[in-house]
Amino acid sequence: MKLLIKGGRVIDPSRGVDEIADLFVEDGRISALESESPDEGIDIFDASGFVVAPGFIDMHVHLREPGEEYKETIASGAAAAVAGGFTAVCSMPNTSPVNDNASVTRYIIEKARAAGLARVYPVGAITRGSEGKELAEMGEMKEAGAVAVSDDGRPVMDSQVMRHAMEYACDHNLVVVDHCQDLHLSAGGVMNEGRCSTELGLKGIVSAAEENHVARDILLAELTGARVHIAHISTAGSVEMVRAAKRRGLPVTCEVTPHHLALTDEAVISFDTNTKMNPPLRSEADRKALIEAARDGTIDAIATDHAPHHFDEKMNEYDCAPFGVIGLETALGIALKVLYHEAGIELSRIIEMLTCGPARAFSLPGGSLEIGAAADVTVFDAAREWTVEPERFKSRSRNTPFAGWLVRGAVVTTFVDGRQVFRAG
Repeated sequence: MKLLIKGGRVIDPSRGVDEIADLFVEDGRISALESESPDEGIDIFDASGFVVAPGFIDMHVHLREPGEEYKETIASGAAAAVAGGFTAVCSMPNTSPVNDNASVTRYIIEKARAAGLARVYPVGAITRGSEGKELAEMGEMKEAGAVAVSDDGRPVMDSQVMRHAMEYACDHNLVVVDHCQDLHLSAGGVMNEGRCSTELGLKGIVSAAEENHVARDILLAELTGARVHIAHISTAGSVEMVRAAKRRGLPVTCEVTPHHLALTDEAVISFDTNTKMNPPLRSEADRKALIEAARDGTIDAIATDHAPHHFDEKMNEYDCAPFGVIGLETALGIALKVLYHEAGIELSRIIEMLTCGPARAFSLPGGSLEIGAAADVTVFDAAREWTVEPERFKSRSRNTPFAGWLVRGAVVTTFVDGRQVFRAG
């Protein structure tokens, strides 16, 4: 099978490439840039006027299977992923049962393979049942295909357990991913603590709840030598601590979500439960700090924290509704709107955070268009405007805070192993 993606603006931050070129694919692999006249019978995709990038990688999604398939399945989540330009996603372990053993890890991989869309890399639990007590069998999960470990959504409160987890993860060359939240400081909170929470009469979550665990994890990374990844960073204080850790050469990485880049706690004034997520939407000062951290390289990746919930669950009082929003199908449009069209950050830098940034952080294959690499390719139009219409999503859930938004930046087509798995329209 041969494919020519012709005449697009090829941007590959992993190799410093930004040029108009033809991308030639043969047998599912990148075989050349600027190929000679193709043989007869080759498939040609005209990418003129579009950006051709390595397939996007989302290092933080919740696919809900096994256990909550009414919210999302691995197949529907993979369909949403490729529609959003993501050729690979990392699935968090808070399923039912929890992905804390090799059998669940293998199940996820097998279901993803059967779907035949995006690659799915399971993230195993740090502790058994994500209960924060006894370490899970990281070695067995790694052998089965897990790429990192996390108790995401149920932070490991015991620092001694987290220390041992980092030491154990080091032995298996696994990244420890932490949802940084001191549950004592955040108890009962449903939004950011500040002026808006006071005016709305809602209990707030103080920034220190996140920053306390960011500081702890950085200190433990220095102590153990473990690779630590801070999930969905949301405060200016957390950003500054990660920036300082990187300056000291510590193995610490972090991600930011599109919703934390685009929204602040003022969005909660509507009492729309699609503005309820954890960590919560923060202040405008925090949002600006996140944008600058994306600009200067402190942030390694844009990750969606795609968290599907059923309509009936979200249609509840704000205090009672579950945390979480979906984001796979809106990530590119929101990221380009905020970072490229408004903040003026270089397109190559944004693509880096969607491709080789997450690949480096988790030591994943992909994120590059180098010769011989798997032909995972995302083609998008950076200027195309479109309106977010949740009813058109591939995801089984509709809990987005961006319904009705006009955004700029749309996926045109997505290839995995040189196969076209999504085409707009």
